[in-house]
Amino acid sequence: MSAPELDGWTHTYSGKVRDLYVPAAGDDGTVLVVASDRISAYDHVLPTTIPGKGAVLTALSLWWFGQLADLVPNHVVSTDVPAAVAGRAMVCRKLEMFPVECVARGYLTGSGLAEYREDGTVCGVPLPAGLVDGSRLAEPIFTPATKAEVGEHDENVTFEHVAATVGAEAAAQLRDLTLAVYRRAEQVARERGIVLADTKLEFGRAGGETVLGDEVLTPDSSRFWPAESWEPGRAQPSFDKQFVRDWLTSPASGWDRRGTQPPPDLPAEVVERTRQRYVDAYERLTGQVFAG
Repeated sequence: MSAPELDGWTHTYSGKVRDLYVPAAGDDGTVLVVASDRISAYDHVLPTTIPGKGAVLTALSLWWFGQLADLVPNHVVSTDVPAAVAGRAMVCRKLEMFPVECVARGYLTGSGLAEYREDGTVCGVPLPAGLVDGSRLAEPIFTPATKAEVGEHDENVTFEHVAATVGAEAAAQLRDLTLAVYRRAEQVARERGIVLADTKLEFGRAGGETVLGDEVLTPDSSRFWPAESWEPGRAQPSFDKQFVRDWLTSPASGWDRRGTQPPPDLPAEVVERTRQRYVDAYERLTGQVFAG
């Protein structure tokens, strides 16, 4: 699943999902960000793609950038992109990225829940006793993580670690922006019948200002739950790749996630159900029919 060749652009990097290109004619301060249909789980890029996933991620990110424009500038310059990647690519400002995953949590689940069960804190933030999987927190919290290479785990860290890495002033700005974005998005999602449990953001610098980059508030970077079925004390159904995770860890897959073999191909039913969850998230949040 190599990155496509695109006229006028030179491929420079591929992550789990995105491919990056720079102008072939020379550096003009922009980068072409292409969202592929690749899907990852358990730190593996899977051999099966989810048709239309890259277009959903791009369309939803663009919609959210618009919703957040008064809170923080973003990296989008244009959606005038090569025809081969139309609908799933953006021309963006090249940013000097902060080496931290900026995570906001309004509900307790995932790695945060595991950490809480051990010592009653998440990333050094103390939380009340008695919380369970899916509990809503009294106030959202900033729970940053280190950025990991493909195939490696992000590692939760404290605010103090971020301050030591990027400086106290920048760390405070990243925390405040992350929580402001979460609060806005949580309210928008709740009005549309969706719980935004947590989200991961990435920021960079350009021209002396802090800019929101990468993707934003998609099912790949956020936990979205149907509000009508939210029930603390159990795992929540979600608008993401949970169908993929569940199948990979079921006996049907025959795959040992702790072994050395790569994951197997996904069945057609899992692919389609996963695709539909991404589309459902887009349509419920934006109120628009997904045309991809």
